[in-house]
Amino acid sequence: MPQPRASAPEGTAQPSPRRYRPELQGLRAVAALLVVAYHVWLDRISGGVDVFFLVSGFLITGQLVRVAARGRIEFRPMWGRIIKRLLPAALTVLLATMAVAVVLLPQHRWFDTIREVVASALFVENWRLAADSVDYFAQHDTASVVQHFWSLSIQGQFYLAWPLLIAAVALLARRAGWDLRSTLGASLAVLLGTSLAYSVWLTAVNQPLAYFTSLTRIWEFALGGLLALVIDAIALPRALRIALGWLGVAGLVLCGLVLQIGTVFPGYAALWPTLSASLVLLAGATGSRIGADRLLSSRPLEYLGNISYALYLWHWPVLIFYLVARDTPKVGWWEGAALIAGATALAALTYHLIETPVRDSRIGVATRWGAYRFAALALAPVLVFAGGWEYVSQQKASYTASPDDPVHPGARAVAAELPVFDAEAPIVPPFIALRDEFVAFEEKDCTVAERHAELVICTTGTTGPPDRRIVVAGDSHSQQYIGALAPIAEASNWEIISMGRGGCPLSTGSENSPGDQSCLDWNEAVAEEIIEMRPDAVLTMATRDVRAGLTEWTPPGYVEQWQRLADADIPVVAVRDNPRYDFEPSACVERHGPGAPECSVPRSDLYAPEPPYAALDTPPGVSFLDLSDYFCPEDVCRPVIGNVLVYLDDNHVTASYMATLAPALAEHLAAALRWPQDA
Repeated sequence: MPQPRASAPEGTAQPSPRRYRPELQGLRAVAALLVVAYHVWLDRISGGVDVFFLVSGFLITGQLVRVAARGRIEFRPMWGRIIKRLLPAALTVLLATMAVAVVLLPQHRWFDTIREVVASALFVENWRLAADSVDYFAQHDTASVVQHFWSLSIQGQFYLAWPLLIAAVALLARRAGWDLRSTLGASLAVLLGTSLAYSVWLTAVNQPLAYFTSLTRIWEFALGGLLALVIDAIALPRALRIALGWLGVAGLVLCGLVLQIGTVFPGYAALWPTLSASLVLLAGATGSRIGADRLLSSRPLEYLGNISYALYLWHWPVLIFYLVARDTPKVGWWEGAALIAGATALAALTYHLIETPVRDSRIGVATRWGAYRFAALALAPVLVFAGGWEYVSQQKASYTASPDDPVHPGARAVAAELPVFDAEAPIVPPFIALRDEFVAFEEKDCTVAERHAELVICTTGTTGPPDRRIVVAGDSHSQQYIGALAPIAEASNWEIISMGRGGCPLSTGSENSPGDQSCLDWNEAVAEEIIEMRPDAVLTMATRDVRAGLTEWTPPGYVEQWQRLADADIPVVAVRDNPRYDFEPSACVERHGPGAPECSVPRSDLYAPEPPYAALDTPPGVSFLDLSDYFCPEDVCRPVIGNVLVYLDDNHVTASYMATLAPALAEHLAAALRWPQDA
């Protein structure tokens, strides 16, 4: 532990070091309770994790500086102790999570869960989530049962890198004859400033990526480290310390309520919880009956601080599994209280039966490399379970679509007026294969536009010079139609050119994210490329927001972009959007069956009798396709049509269903553009 201050007599400003800070455990307890309460009841982020980072930086920096001042840092035993402290509880939770996930999670979430469990066990979950944060479709996934391991992964990386940093600074200071604390303080100040500046910049540019990457969090550990270096030299009046302690506690409690942490963190906003925690540490032990430290040092909070690590590990899977089992997006107050009580009980059992016995054992003490052998043995069950689960999942996911399958006609059932599903027929694709049901191009088929570095252009191959070239431009809802166009293109020797960007429709506006300049710039690049390319037609979306409670509309920016292409004499085919849901239709089918009424929605809840573009003055070169009947036959929007799953998530259509839509699309496209169907 660091050298904290003991309480001073009334009115004095002279601190005296003490080796144990009971308010630290209380601070951990408050941070953990805030994380849990905000997740369970408010579906918000509290800033409590930032407190953990600061406290970790505070504790380990103090420990390492004292060791470095006495001599050399012994890495092997130090990392061995960290292994004994972190791994037992974490791997226990991961094993239990996988066992429950096999039973409760929808199959299409299995692959991502397996890979995130492995990433969590290896302390790289934050980097996996950071990679997913730039993946448009991964951003739409339901919350992972282990995504909270991102913060533990950052801490694990910190525990690996920080001793190396301090050892390097200590070696430099020793050889240069500099004071260790001053040299380390200057180094941490530079690290803090650089990381904080990067965090502010990246949060503004790409907040999801900034949230998970380790580089935007280094400054929080550095702030704790700086505090550890100077705290015993800071002398404050007792009354001021009492005020600072309560100010810090109040700041922590209010942080998540006042700030929109989910959208502005880390950046500047993370200064709020970290500085609030710093105030609590500066206040220290006041010895006053009205000091915040009296509350934080109480036995209940000290005990909660002891089990806070296990509580953090358990609360998230307990919450997610409950939501999945009850098929509900949130919990009530009493339900939440029961979940927190259950997670606390699991945390207490983990602390007493697993954490403490392993920590106090002679593992890593009796033999030099015992802790590392223990780590390998403890990891083995998690990795073996994950590997076996992945193998079984791969077997279940094997599926080859057939365009002429009479048992699975898909959209062809609508045209032929066949039953929407046969209770005796298996539904395709397998639920576990849904994650791969969006049309994807191979890297070799894509190039970056020569004049626009932000624009990626992908092309389907042809057997020779194409008879026609069709550009599919816009967001993911337009791109999914490549799944229906591809069979037509193959049969007719068409070339399909994709210019797509998730969340960015073909428009002169930025309807998904108002003010998104990058989307506006991308659209400008797309328009220039299309006009230069002069394809035979451009396919894009005609409407948006086909969702219950919203009104489907055609944004003015769509029409303006169509006009620009029409002025260049380029035909535009605009497709009416498919429905969007507030639940995942395929997951509903997996749980309740294809005929369950809760998995379907009346057409009138989503679509108006007439499409919105019918009342607009649109450019003469624009044709419209209304394929809504293929998503909502017989006035009901269904999750299964022709024994084929229609949706891979809450709004994207499966490639399997799109492929069955090819004949209808070919007919409508030929009519709209006045092309012969065999052209």
